[in-house]
Amino acid sequence: MAGYISEKFSRKYALIFSAFLFSISAWGSGIADSLSILVMYRVVGGLGVGIASMASPMYIAEIAPPKKRGQLVSLYQLAVVFGFFIVFLVTYFIGSENTANNSEEIIQKLHHHNVEKGWRTMFWSELIPALSFFVLLFTVPHTPRWLMLKSREKDAKKVISKFISNEEENKQELNQIKLSLANNTNTKFISVFAKGMGFVLFIGIMLSVFQQVSGINAILYYGAEIFSNALGYGPEDALKQQLWLGTVNLVFTFVAIFTIDKWGRKPLLIVGTIGMFLGLTTLGISIYMNQLGVISLISILVFIGSFALSMGPVVWVLLSEIFPNNIRSIAMSIAVAAQWLFNAIVANSYPVVNRSNFNEEVFNGALPYFIFASMCIAAMLFTWKFVPETKGKSLEEIEASWKNKE
Repeated sequence: MAGYISEKFSRKYALIFSAFLFSISAWGSGIADSLSILVMYRVVGGLGVGIASMASPMYIAEIAPPKKRGQLVSLYQLAVVFGFFIVFLVTYFIGSENTANNSEEIIQKLHHHNVEKGWRTMFWSELIPALSFFVLLFTVPHTPRWLMLKSREKDAKKVISKFISNEEENKQELNQIKLSLANNTNTKFISVFAKGMGFVLFIGIMLSVFQQVSGINAILYYGAEIFSNALGYGPEDALKQQLWLGTVNLVFTFVAIFTIDKWGRKPLLIVGTIGMFLGLTTLGISIYMNQLGVISLISILVFIGSFALSMGPVVWVLLSEIFPNNIRSIAMSIAVAAQWLFNAIVANSYPVVNRSNFNEEVFNGALPYFIFASMCIAAMLFTWKFVPETKGKSLEEIEASWKNKE
């Protein structure tokens, strides 16, 4: 849906629609009186996530100066990571209430409140960021690339002038956009595969797939279970270790933000995937040999930090950069759809593999982590062989580099 909406109605209105869906989902989830109603409103929220996850980085990339584009698009990933951190923090305090020095009566009252009303308040709290997002989006401009796609050159020039004060640079930016759209304004689905663009789309899809099959969301989603079952931590400790995951994720995302436009996209991906491999392999060995403890925890944190430095923000930056102007919305929607598809596959297959007899009998519970580690090596080799360096280039220069390879 996101590709069509952002192409037809603009990147801005796609984001406004996603904010509307978030708000409806938050309100409806809080008033749900049955599981089916709750699921329906969560699906509405899922549609919002799907649209925003594609339109947000694309909007930022199309409006950002080339020298700061990597840093600015990385802020999208920072927002995701910060959200995870807040959720981990809240979960920790909710889960730790039974360990506080409270009487049994108070503990029971707290539990009763959470069961009856607490979970509704949790969902309704989403209304604060959702409605803020919805209102504030009306103050941002359309992207100059979308305006040029719709032949609104004067409006595009006004937007560019807000970010580029130099008149000569302003004209040069506008001319580059105009030139990239001059030869082909056809934005139909078939054009994604025309003139060698199929290879660009292949790179985008594979980056999305590798981001998910590295196992990041399996570890984030099932973090408490991993710490409790695989690493032997108690419930309180498990939640505390999960908070460590969120903290490391947040810190290394900041590292990526401040280095991506200096070091480049490709070096970060290669270094990061090697670090992910080492972290997962060490974790797998520690579980296989039943040597659980500090080394296991450090291994997970190395994996999380390496992901936050590379596959997390860098993939989003590249997806927002590598597609030509006239097919960006459709091509990026296909790549992001692949990302969410494999997110679902990994999230649903992890518990099946993890609890299988084969995993327990042959690998002593370590099989999922060895599988994820092998995917990290595949991602590193793919990046080294196929992924281009886009640091400091305008979107039009990146597009021209693909055409030169045809």
